[in-house]
Parts: sequence; structure tokens; C-alpha cells
Amino acid sequence: MKSRDPILLFSTRILRLFAYGSLSVILALYLAETGLTERTIGLLFSLTLAGDAGISLWLTTSADRIGRKRMLLLGSLLMILAGVVFLLTRNLFLLTAAAIIGVISPSGNEIGPFLSIEQAALSQLVPDKQRTKIFAWYNLSGSFATATGALVGGWLAKILQSSGWSVIDSYRFILSGYALAGVLLFVLFLSLSPAVEAPAGAPAVQRTLGLHKSRRVVGRLSALFALDAFAGGLIIQSLMAYWFHLRFGVDEAVLGSLFFAANILAGVSALLAVRLAAKIGLINTMVFTHIPSSLLLMLVPLMPSLPLAIAALLARFSISQMDVPTRQSYTLAVVAPDERSAASGVTTIARSVGAAISPSLGGLLISIPALFSAPFFLCGGLKIVYDLLLYRSFKMQKPPEELT
Repeated sequence: MKSRDPILLFSTRILRLFAYGSLSVILALYLAETGLTERTIGLLFSLTLAGDAGISLWLTTSADRIGRKRMLLLGSLLMILAGVVFLLTRNLFLLTAAAIIGVISPSGNEIGPFLSIEQAALSQLVPDKQRTKIFAWYNLSGSFATATGALVGGWLAKILQSSGWSVIDSYRFILSGYALAGVLLFVLFLSLSPAVEAPAGAPAVQRTLGLHKSRRVVGRLSALFALDAFAGGLIIQSLMAYWFHLRFGVDEAVLGSLFFAANILAGVSALLAVRLAAKIGLINTMVFTHIPSSLLLMLVPLMPSLPLAIAALLARFSISQMDVPTRQSYTLAVVAPDERSAASGVTTIARSVGAAISPSLGGLLISIPALFSAPFFLCGGLKIVYDLLLYRSFKMQKPPEELT
């Protein structure tokens, strides 16, 4: 393993996810404070994810050809742009434009081109047998960063308000930190070496979206991942925080603490996936841990009190991310080295497209009293359908490390 580049890539991951976590706790509350309705907030989140899908599709499928470092630098500039616009204006038109063009995370999860390009670079810096382990630590570091960001964002808003700041100004202070994180990312990406760039591919090969011989398998994976992401988008972290706020009257500090604990558990679950995958395989690990996680999510709105709802949610997060490093590792294992940025990008974009539609539906459902908790049930049910289809389609297609 090259010594410096992985450290830089882990550092950018931590910084980015800290910013995403801090924003996710207060973003829906901030937009509501500016006067937007639940339906409008959900629509804006959908446009945010849709714009991210379009921008990221071009950046990731061009990265192996134009340069991974260049695309990462451009992504950080788009993050700065979105953060500044969301900070400075309440105008719905400008917010929508920034949501479509820029990079802003309403979910606390990865958006933009960063994940796909970083993991493509990491996969060529480590041997096959170490790939899932590195991805698990990569995800663990991100989960810890998201958790810490959520904790800091929630408590910082609470402390600022207790010190005399207005509610909206406390939220804007956190948004300014998001834009600053984009600046720091740009500086870190400048330090990457040429070792992160893609190996030279065969110029005579005809490519579609950066793919050649892996088009079919990537297409099948993308369709399934889009279904999974559509389900998850129904109750993204910002909407879930808003749901807890409306249902139980939870304030920002408690929300920050809740999602700090949830993301810590999610990170640990990703690390535990390495040992399980070594015993039962990547696909089996993805499916057999994801179904119980979905069932636990569906239990959350059925809980009669805040402590029980929190317990169900934390139980869900304790196994919810075991499919993430295994999914990422599997995707990059079954494609050629010169297709990795494109394959990761296309599957990630498929997830973004799937997730782009559903927050507006989730926001709509939350706004209807009779359907207030419906997003939890729809999310869990659709995720179980995804797991069954994934197992049926790919249980016989093994990654290289499982063939020896």
C-alpha cells in the first residue's frame, strides 16, 4: 500500500462526513425556519439528490479519463458553492438552483463524486484480499465522523441559542462550517499523488459511461441499488430527525446525541462485516444482515414512547451498515481495474437517482396526519424486496477472493 495517499483519502472522508453529519441534524429545521413547508422541503431534498446524480454521473464516468484528482477538486468547489448559497439566501429559486448544481447532503450520507473516485483509488492501492477490510475501515471512519458531526451540530445549535443567538442564526453558523469544509477538502485533494489515477485502459475498447466488458453486471447492480436507495430516501436522516421532533418534541441537542449514537453503531457494524464476509461471502453478508435491519426500522414508529423508539432505531443501526463495505467491495471486485471509477460512479448515481425521488414523497407523507409514519413501513418493505432480488441475481457470481 502506498503510504501517503490512503491517509489523505481517509482524511477527506472524515472531514466530509463530519460536515454532512452536522448539517443533517439541522437542515430540515433550518429550511422550516425560513418558511418552507414539509412538502417543499421534501421536494428541495429530491432536487438536491437529483442534481447530485447528474453532476456526479459526469464527474465519475470521466474521472478515469480526465483525472481522478481533477474531479475531486471540482467536487469540492461545488460543495463550497452549495454551502454558501444555502447560507446566504432564503430565496426558493436560488436554493433550488444550488441544490441542483452544487453538492449538499440532506441525509448525512455520501453525496457527490467523492465516494466513487476515492474508493476506485483505494482499490488499486491495496491487494484484493485487503479490499473489503480497507473499505470497512473507510466506512467506519465515515460513520464516526458523521456521528461526531451530528453531535456537534445538534449541541452547537442548542448552545448558541442558549447564548442569545436566534434559531436561524445558529443554523446559519453550522452552514458556514459546511462551506469551510469544502475549502479544506480542496486543499487536501491538491496533495494527492499521481498514484491515485486510473491505469491506462485499452484505447480501442468502445465504452459507454466509462464501461466496456462490465456493462451488463453494472447495469443489473445499478437497478437493484436504485431500488434500495429509493426506499432509504423515504426517511433520510434529516426527515427522520424532523419526524422525531414532531412526534416526541425532541430538540436539536437530543437529536444530535441520538444520531451520534446511531452512526457510531453503524460504523462498528461495517467493521464487523469484514469477519462475517470472510466466512459466508459478500453477497450473503449483504442480504442476511440487511433484512433484519429493515424489520427493526419498521418497528420504530410502532413504539409508544421515545425511549422505546430510540432503542428500536439504535438496534437497527447496529446492523444497518454491514452491507455497505461489502456492497462497495463486491462492485469493484467484479469489474476491470480501468472501469472502477465508472462502475462505482454509475452504481452510486443509480442510488442517487433512486434516492432523489423519494424524499419528496416522504415529506408529503409526513405532512398527512394519517400517513405520518408511513415512510418507515414503505422503506423497510422495499428494502426487503431489494435484498431478495439481489440474492437471487448474484448469489452465484463470486468476487476473486472467494474463488480461491
